[in-house]
Amino acid sequence: MAAPPSFLTAFVANFADGLKAADAKQPQAVNQRSEQIFQPGIGPHTEAQTVRLVLDEMRAARPTRYSRVEIAVPYPMERRQKCDLAVQAGGEHWFIEVKMWRLLGDNGKLNDKILMNVLSPYAQHRSAVIDCERLSNSGFTGRKAILIYGYEAAGWPLSLVIDAFQTLARTRTHLSECQAASFDGLCHPIHRSGAVYGWELLGITPHRDVDRLQ
Repeated sequence: MAAPPSFLTAFVANFADGLKAADAKQPQAVNQRSEQIFQPGIGPHTEAQTVRLVLDEMRAARPTRYSRVEIAVPYPMERRQKCDLAVQAGGEHWFIEVKMWRLLGDNGKLNDKILMNVLSPYAQHRSAVIDCERLSNSGFTGRKAILIYGYEAAGWPLSLVIDAFQTLARTRTHLSECQAASFDGLCHPIHRSGAVYGWELLGITPHRDVDRLQ
């Protein structure tokens, strides 16, 4: 008999399933500034909105496994900073930061600024790369992980930004092998498919600070 999947492998797959289930209900996001209603689908929702919608579906599908999940948990040494998710399951406590990759907007226009959300090396941008280091040094007692979910765009392969993220993140943090699960058939005309990726954070990689070299 095959061994059951690890928590992170299962969580990534369940997140992808939950995202697709949430999308099937055709939710519509609203632009907070203009109050414009976006086209139906999970894609146009903010990162925080998406996490909540997906978690609702994960809990509904697996109530026992995801009965103990907290959102926006304060960091022990930086109470104003929040960790996206804290999950207690299988006798373990996991702390997970989540980042979204969405290169195209609801109207199909390119959003170059999204690169900062995942790849920026500057702490002020709170990117996925910075989250890896920050969570590793957080003081949380338990296991830690980073999760990136993203939408495919024609001519802009999602795999390239994931490769770039891994290269940069590993200059700061020891990452586990990547766990991945894809999703497709979404209802939004732009955000129709994509994937979820997860890595356990296994410690800090010593790196040189540019300021120290000057």
